[in-house]
Amino acid sequence: MDLINPLAQAYAEKYTVQEDDILNEIELATRLHSESHMLSGALQGKFLEIISKLLNPAYILEIGTFLGYSALCLAKGLKAGGELHTLEKDEKSASVARENFKKSKTGNKIILHTGNALELLNKIDKPWDLVFIDADKTGYIDYYNALLPKLKSGCLILADNVLFHGQVFEEEVKGKSAKAIQAFNDMILSDNRVEKMMLTLRDGLYLLRKK
Repeated sequence: MDLINPLAQAYAEKYTVQEDDILNEIELATRLHSESHMLSGALQGKFLEIISKLLNPAYILEIGTFLGYSALCLAKGLKAGGELHTLEKDEKSASVARENFKKSKTGNKIILHTGNALELLNKIDKPWDLVFIDADKTGYIDYYNALLPKLKSGCLILADNVLFHGQVFEEEVKGKSAKAIQAFNDMILSDNRVEKMMLTLRDGLYLLRKK
């Protein structure tokens, strides 16, 4: 299902300039990847970059690295001496991401961890300013519940794919991942610990701010 009118998508992309050659190279190469739909892409990537630059965070956490595109976008807004920690369970994807980080000017600010995200979250203790969740959809609730009590007031959380290809619009939501996203969205709606806004950008992005 096309969530966004293709003409509107193409128009928005035309008027969104991505001047980073490395990011453009990654996007072009990823089109040949069997899971190319997992890449944030230029439009969402620029949004992540601008949000990060507005916040100017010292510590960013990303759950779900894939090939490193979104991490490179987010890292552009880090304070001098800041760190972005990104978690990836797939070694093959992590290997590609490491190579992409090496090519970039901001790659030296990125620390890539491989393994089970929940286990890694228990080991990495930083005062996060910005969190981006874009990993296995069945893990969103667990990641959120593990993180939120530790986050300081004002921390911004971005959760990707919250429209899940339009499957959450169905009267009866089917499929393990779609059901998990619907449960996550319902949980966030009733959670008064965060301010919330769902954006219809790409596949849906939940913008949350801890009170």
